Amino acid sequence: MSENGPVEAVDAAIVDTTVADATTTTAGDNVNATTTDDAPMKESSPREEQVEQDEAVQADVQEATAQIPVPTRNIRDLFSPPRNIASIRQRLFDVAEKIELRKDEFDLYWPYVDNVWVRQHRAGSDKTGLYKTDYYACRLQRPTYTPKAVDKPRPEGTPTRKKQIREGGKCHMKLKIVRYEGGFQSVTINQLGDKTQHLHDLDQMDRTKRTTVLMDIARSEVMNGYMPASVYTVMSEDENILAASGGRHLNRNDIRNASQVWRQQHKDPLRVHEGYKYDHGNGIVRERGAIPLVQRIVNAEIVDPALAYYADLPPNTLRFPQEHGAFLDPYLPPTNAAFSEDGLPHVTLTYATSLDSSLSLAPGIQTVLSGPHSKAMTHYLRSKHDAILVGVRTALADDPALNCRLEGVGGYGGLGWEGQPRPVVIDPGARWLLTPQTRVIRTVSEGKGKAPWIIIAPGFNMDPNRIEMLKYYGGKYLGLSDFDKRWRLRWEAILRALAVEGIRSVMIEGGGMVINELLQPEHSNLVSSVIVTVAPTYLGQGGVTVSPAPKLDDDRRPQPALRFKDVRWQSFGEDAVMCGRIPYLDPPVVPPQSTAPVTMAPPPRPVSFFNSTVDAQNGFQPRVPPTS
Repeated sequence: MSENGPVEAVDAAIVDTTVADATTTTAGDNVNATTTDDAPMKESSPREEQVEQDEAVQADVQEATAQIPVPTRNIRDLFSPPRNIASIRQRLFDVAEKIELRKDEFDLYWPYVDNVWVRQHRAGSDKTGLYKTDYYACRLQRPTYTPKAVDKPRPEGTPTRKKQIREGGKCHMKLKIVRYEGGFQSVTINQLGDKTQHLHDLDQMDRTKRTTVLMDIARSEVMNGYMPASVYTVMSEDENILAASGGRHLNRNDIRNASQVWRQQHKDPLRVHEGYKYDHGNGIVRERGAIPLVQRIVNAEIVDPALAYYADLPPNTLRFPQEHGAFLDPYLPPTNAAFSEDGLPHVTLTYATSLDSSLSLAPGIQTVLSGPHSKAMTHYLRSKHDAILVGVRTALADDPALNCRLEGVGGYGGLGWEGQPRPVVIDPGARWLLTPQTRVIRTVSEGKGKAPWIIIAPGFNMDPNRIEMLKYYGGKYLGLSDFDKRWRLRWEAILRALAVEGIRSVMIEGGGMVINELLQPEHSNLVSSVIVTVAPTYLGQGGVTVSPAPKLDDDRRPQPALRFKDVRWQSFGEDAVMCGRIPYLDPPVVPPQSTAPVTMAPPPRPVSFFNSTVDAQNGFQPRVPPTS
């Protein structure tokens, strides 16, 4: 017996006891019952083992596939890029001034410049939850990167990345990007800090890194079963289109890198594009007589080449011949117009009238006078002004959109809200009740115009719900308490308040009371120019007319109330358009009607503008900041 004999005997006894305990049964138990832990292991068949292995492999493939970005673009997005994408990329690179985009525009254009800008951090949202702020910096602001001598270990089967030296620390441009998600969705892009410029050009960034758009298109084509060399040949056939999207320096390695993760999980043979072939020594080339893929795609998407440019514009878009602008431009505010010497904006008074000087058939009745040519001219005038102003009677009678529908402005082929004037409504009595169904508010929601500023006189018990709703859509109320002797808001005070808000030019369109007031001698120094459209029609008596108050000479004889100077005429279709200026006139001295003292009413108390909870009326449910 060995030295371990007694120990082995004890171990055997313990095992025997354990087995005996495991097989012991009680009354009513199955004689074959055993404990779970000591039950004999069932041997798996080869078929079951193969199923388990296949399931494990499938799980690994699904996990790896889940990490592969799903392409959202294809080769058509390269050959049919957004209009003017090259100039838009340059603007988003320079950011020389504030850029306002609709959210859908930002989502469309930003991937074309994400090789330039890198998000540094997110500041979060404000108390209302409507504004979210991000901070970006130029990619070349980061320190110079030098690859390490020994790269960190990579998963088995994954090739080592060939990293190159990336030059950094060359640029210090930073951006502040604010997203607004209220009654409309917008993204505002501004330079952060002092106005600076890149120390490099956009081409250097395109050489340093490829855009998400290009890599997404390349990945999509490889995932469709095409060889990277074939994808590169197809993408680089039209160098101008590729360069416009930032792909001037695209190469075959970029295509391979974009699809590397997917290719590791999919080993199926790849093919070349239809109409192309592999040519030994030359790579993938187009077959003789084959039509380039770019041409095939473009031809398939365009039914009528003459209409291709207008395919993505709203159906009510207006077009105005540029040659007609030469007639109007001398009477319009210049580009980057400065305030006048007295700090007031440029004012253009414009309206359409009949031959009997009527604006409408009767008060409160909307009357169309302008023909299609002069209507397009009116929208051209709107695009040249910062604001468009009307009285409350016009707003109540017409329910106007107060926007610009000219081709090329924001919402009609242009970026953001560029070219869209700010609507301004003179409503001293706060009579205009806005709802989400009001036409001007619907226009804001559609991204085709701006929310109005409403000028009111203080002293009214303004419902805070109305204030909050207008603010939700980007508008606001402006309270003024500067009255003339007739207890009307003074025009100089109105224009000065707009100047304080940054408005440098105002186009005043009506209605009748507003126009007649501004044609009085005491306001002649406020109006910079007048543009009148005369329609070849009589509206008859009883309409709203334009007719300044009569003027008398020293002998009380009637005189012409007003005669314009620097007058020019031109026909627009069936209408005639007059441009002119108002000569400065000294306001007449009106003798007092009575020597009795006049008792003036006390000035109205100012209204308090504040935010409050808004109930769900007319479909409006804003988010309200928490109370402190």
